[in-house]
Amino acid sequence: MDLRRVKNEDKLDLCRKYYLGGFALLPFLWFVNSIWFFMEAFRKPHFEQQAQIRSYVIRSMIGSVIWIAVIVTWVTIFQLNRASWGATADYLSFIIPRGEP
Repeated sequence: MDLRRVKNEDKLDLCRKYYLGGFALLPFLWFVNSIWFFMEAFRKPHFEQQAQIRSYVIRSMIGSVIWIAVIVTWVTIFQLNRASWGATADYLSFIIPRGEP
């Protein structure tokens, strides 16, 4: 979609939908929202809906950073403790590595 052809009201509506969609455990939408609407929020000449778009973009960036931190923390903890967690870690694993820990 070319944002240059979309009306400012529709941009705000789309940005809001992506922001709210991130709360449905789809943090990728927050990341896309922050990248896609960054120019509209911070670089374009002022227009009426820009303040609201900027608010959604900033919140999307914060949500993306928090989700990335949570995922990286979980993966690190799981990889470091997988062997010591025994069968519980095996139930959480999609692929169980062969061999001894």
